[in-house]
Amino acid sequence: MADLGSRRRRALALPVGLALTASLGFLPAGAASAAPADAAPAVATADGPKLSYVVNVKSGAQTAKDVKKAIARAGGSIVIAYDQIGVIVVHSQNPAFAQTIRTVRGVESAGSTRTAPLSTASDTAVGSPTPLGAAEARKAAAGTKAGEDTYQGLQWSLPAIKADRAHERTLGSKKVTVAVIDTGVDDTHPDLAPNFDARASANCVTGKPDNSPGAWRPGPTESSHGTHVAGTIAAAKNGTGVVGVAPGVKVSGIKVSTEAGFFYTEAVVCGFVWAAEKGVEITNNSYYVDPWLFACKNDPDQKALVEAVGRATKYAERKGAVNVAAAGNDRTDLAADKVTDTSSPNDTTPVTREVSPKTCLDIPTQLPGVVTTSSLGAKTLKSSFSNYGDRVIDISAPGGDSTAFQKPEGPAVDGRILSTLPNNRYGYAAGTSMASPHVAGVVALLKSKHPSASPAALKAMLYAQADDTSCTNPYDINGDGVVDAVCEGTKAKNGFYGHGIADALDAVRR
Repeated sequence: MADLGSRRRRALALPVGLALTASLGFLPAGAASAAPADAAPAVATADGPKLSYVVNVKSGAQTAKDVKKAIARAGGSIVIAYDQIGVIVVHSQNPAFAQTIRTVRGVESAGSTRTAPLSTASDTAVGSPTPLGAAEARKAAAGTKAGEDTYQGLQWSLPAIKADRAHERTLGSKKVTVAVIDTGVDDTHPDLAPNFDARASANCVTGKPDNSPGAWRPGPTESSHGTHVAGTIAAAKNGTGVVGVAPGVKVSGIKVSTEAGFFYTEAVVCGFVWAAEKGVEITNNSYYVDPWLFACKNDPDQKALVEAVGRATKYAERKGAVNVAAAGNDRTDLAADKVTDTSSPNDTTPVTREVSPKTCLDIPTQLPGVVTTSSLGAKTLKSSFSNYGDRVIDISAPGGDSTAFQKPEGPAVDGRILSTLPNNRYGYAAGTSMASPHVAGVVALLKSKHPSASPAALKAMLYAQADDTSCTNPYDINGDGVVDAVCEGTKAKNGFYGHGIADALDAVRR
């Protein structure tokens, strides 16, 4: 089988026929006082590379105050303190900073968010979606049906979840915003501009939000991944271009990836907290947190990353947001006892390690409360690249696949997902990155229909209305006689499709 594994962003974007590779893979401050923090060394060494850290503090205003003093004594400089969740972002050149600060009373956990120095660009930006060809665009435009946008006939994924029929009832409410926590969103695109929520947008790359105009946009050499995701959710139904699953709702862009394409913990924490504070109803997360494909809780640094992002996702949900995430593109059984990770840490030199997905988590998708989304192709089968796992996958939606494996019918000729790209363009990509925004769009329709529903209620409705889909066994996606994955579970809930395929029509009529 062609190599369909990804790194970082949860999408695959090279042309069909080629090997699709890595393209797109608090505790509230309490009133009770805590005991004083243990004293850190009066003089800390500062002769190492500058790294970024998260320090997770136990509840208590006085505890946080004491820990901040200890951070300074240990040679740390505070970038920002998210007192809402007890997470402090710190820079330090003290090689012993993490070990030192973990001994301080009131510190729950602490660790470096990266293995490469802050000043180092350790990688180059990875692939973006493939632009729509001119000939195909002209053909699609010529065949546009009455009431459809120009390229809607190429969007096989809309009827796959009955979104086209849902649009006959409603396009969604402008009072609902979906935050795209990603590589940035080009809000000047004519299919996104009508629905863009600048108030809820920001650049969080440093860990500190920047809401200045346009700060959330991708740079000229950066990935178009976030713009593609945003179009799948809420591209306007305006007679031109493509249509989103919920074309009447708002979408915001929260940029959390570096120019080189890394999604570090401090940026992701910032993204969730920003979305929460702005009252965003849904977040979409089509990435994993670098530099660890699986962050292991038995490692003190990695444990701190899991804790920090976990606090941020829980905070966003407490503030009213449903967090939807991509399951990943490595064809991995996330319910297995052991898997081999050869890609971590991906910002310096990866090593081969055997990990347990039950204790080493793919974050944010495996965090409690997050809606874990697997990907389908045009034949309604698990995409060849999609991760899976019994009692791990919550729901499934179209994310595309190689046309060689799952070719769509009708006017659509490409097995990937067509959506918006920066600079008024459109293009194709495939991945669980593309499945997750389909689900986020359905949740937005549900929230539009039930504006008072809590995140828990919305998730319950999402799962209840999903179309039950039986396991695909044997699963030999490329027909070479070798089973490529084994699905476990029942028709109502299994490792390939979770509770089933997201249903946009049921979302608007219930």
